[in-house]
Amino acid sequence: MRHDLHVRRAAGGDVEAMSRVLIASITELCTLDHDGDPILIASWTRNKSVAGVDGMLANPDLMLLVARNRDTVVGVGAVAGGNEVALNYVDPGHVRHGVGRTLLAAMEAEIADRGFAVGRLTSTRTALGFYRANGWNEDGPPEASWGMPGYPMSKRLGA
Repeated sequence: MRHDLHVRRAAGGDVEAMSRVLIASITELCTLDHDGDPILIASWTRNKSVAGVDGMLANPDLMLLVARNRDTVVGVGAVAGGNEVALNYVDPGHVRHGVGRTLLAAMEAEIADRGFAVGRLTSTRTALGFYRANGWNEDGPPEASWGMPGYPMSKRLGA
């Protein structure tokens, strides 16, 4: 499948597609974390509804990004608090096509442009290898997040 990826700030017209990508990614790709438990999935996706994503878009402390392949949203990312990667989710049909890596690079650039030398995130178990492969390092033991372990990570950005 050929991908013509580009990343841009999310807009109101993206909300439904963003919700779809977030929920599908969590439900279908993060089974290592939720093990198909409907209670954990419901808890994790509760704020990923159209209304929830609309609220995220209105939050001045979040910068939401979408990765698009032609006219289709295939990834969703967010930077929070200046230097935190808060979201990095890929549509299940577009995994291993560079979507997550492209979004991550855009978020790292945004964090560096904001003047931060270090980026931070909390990884799922599913994404831990992805972040390690992209230069992120664990910053201590796992912490409880959505009833599952979350892995604090950081990366030195820029020179």
